[in-house]
Amino acid sequence: MSDRYSGFYEQSINDPEIFWGMAAEKVQWVKKWDRVLDDSRKPFYRWFTGGELNTCYNALDYHVENGRGDQTAVIYDSPVTKTIRKISYRELLEKVSRFAGVLSGFGVTKGDTVIIYMPMIPEAVVAMLACARLGAVHSVVFGGFAPNELAIRIDDAKPKLIVSASCGIEGKKVIPYKPLLDEAIQIADHKPEKCIIFQRPQAESSLVPNRDFDWEKEIKKAHPADCVTVSATDPLYILYTSGTTGKPKGVMRDNGGYAVALKWSMKYLYDIKPGEVYWAASDVGWVVGHSYIVYAPLLTGCTTVLYEGKPVGTPDPGAFWRVISEHGVSVLFTAPTAFRAIKKEDFEGVYLKKYNIKSLKYLFLAGERLDPDTYDWASSLLGIPVIDHWWQTETGWGIAGNCMGLEPFPVKAGSPTKAIPGYNVQIVDAEGNELPRGQEGYVVIKLPLPPGCLPTLWNDDKRFLEYVTEIPGFYVTGDGGYIDEDDYLFIMGRVDDVINVAGHRLSTGAMEEIIARHRDVAECAVLGANDQLKGQVPVGFAVLKAGVNRDQDKMAEELVQMVRSDLGAIACFRKCAFVDALPKTRSGKILRGTMRKIVDGENYSIPSTIEDASVLDDITRAAEEMGCGE
Repeated sequence: MSDRYSGFYEQSINDPEIFWGMAAEKVQWVKKWDRVLDDSRKPFYRWFTGGELNTCYNALDYHVENGRGDQTAVIYDSPVTKTIRKISYRELLEKVSRFAGVLSGFGVTKGDTVIIYMPMIPEAVVAMLACARLGAVHSVVFGGFAPNELAIRIDDAKPKLIVSASCGIEGKKVIPYKPLLDEAIQIADHKPEKCIIFQRPQAESSLVPNRDFDWEKEIKKAHPADCVTVSATDPLYILYTSGTTGKPKGVMRDNGGYAVALKWSMKYLYDIKPGEVYWAASDVGWVVGHSYIVYAPLLTGCTTVLYEGKPVGTPDPGAFWRVISEHGVSVLFTAPTAFRAIKKEDFEGVYLKKYNIKSLKYLFLAGERLDPDTYDWASSLLGIPVIDHWWQTETGWGIAGNCMGLEPFPVKAGSPTKAIPGYNVQIVDAEGNELPRGQEGYVVIKLPLPPGCLPTLWNDDKRFLEYVTEIPGFYVTGDGGYIDEDDYLFIMGRVDDVINVAGHRLSTGAMEEIIARHRDVAECAVLGANDQLKGQVPVGFAVLKAGVNRDQDKMAEELVQMVRSDLGAIACFRKCAFVDALPKTRSGKILRGTMRKIVDGENYSIPSTIEDASVLDDITRAAEEMGCGE
């Protein structure tokens, strides 16, 4: 353990008030806090109570006032519309303050909620920051969500107003948003008073009289609005966990703790400095988009990249390399699935050779397990540190990672390295007893969670308690894993991804790790299928690299033998099918829950978050051929 990391980590755990109080000095406050950590209502901990600030001021006004007005704040790069726009901090401030004036003119005030249902365009960022400027609470719903899912969120958030766009663009496909929005409002019990629609030329939409208003027309009439001071503990936004059915979980984020944690993370985790170009290749509809496309880079004074495209297909597997080269990106943060897609299409890195990406210092990956094979491939291809880190929608920023702004540790493939300062991560059994090093169990975080994490769920304290009462005194992450003798954390997957084969608990993540090492496999998923004799047996689905054309029966035998050699016959891994693609959400996560239902022959509904529903037909066919669900 390095002395610098050790000092930071130990102080963050043993004396969090001093640690986070010092970090908070980097944020601009209207009024300093009365208490750094308020534990008067355990387990509802609050940070910086009594403090007052405005998050939009910290992200925009402060930088303009201190000489960054002409620096580019946002680079909008949209290969799907062949558009590149650069927006300076001064220009962004003008756009945000004027749109805040639009919202204010429609009666939006501090504490009101606003739903933002938009694609990856600058106006989405403007709408988010305009809400923050007024002290209104925004809830971004991923553009293109199905009407029923949007209606559920409308009923829970009860927005005064909805901001949307006429359409989004997925690859080469234009998706009209307005019909989806109209249907959602019709379904919802709560009816928003007004909707503001940004018309895109790819598909303009008709407006409902007296309810819908044109963005551009309203902007021209609006007067700029000033920042409204809010309490540190006031909500900044609600973000509903993806794939939710029934009543959704609205993760609530506060203003003060979030600003403090994000600024700290940019310096010490990502090693990024003001003025550098930071690119989180995600979507504003997901937590990564909130934290690391919008708020963290702008709070830090960086230039952030807003990318409306894909890692492959817009137009080719060199898409990421072009963006890095053209805009001088210093740090790229994306999901492992993006790199698996690139690896599948361009394993030899032919497209990379077309671009100069010397500006790139680090590649950070998160959102799902980074398998060692993808890590090794990316590291070899790029020749720079590839940093796996682990976090959740609920935490809002990294739980474990290799802090590049402190003293980086040697990488261990398959591990996100160590707990980030502020997080007391432990491995326990079902009763909450800490387990020895190397033994797999439940990954939990001892309370209190650091600043930036959810203080509760939106209007649902009772449901929040489920996170922190299952094992009292801990936040239960829902993931399983272990900590090795060097304090490296290994996340082996969701607890429900551990299957029980004839009384033996086996990790499907461990099997995926083995299969992914095969030279011809681009990515894979292993699920537990119900079995009358053994309870469950693992079945695999694998996607081959582009251009591979081999006998699939022979390949399946090779994969079975690899698992058997590494885990032993006890794994009972005997079935593996090959498919063209795995079903994923638009953020790149494999829809394992849906796949589990398919392999067990259960009825399932098509998730609203799915990127391509047709993939499920291929999974169903493959499962039937393997004899699943019989």
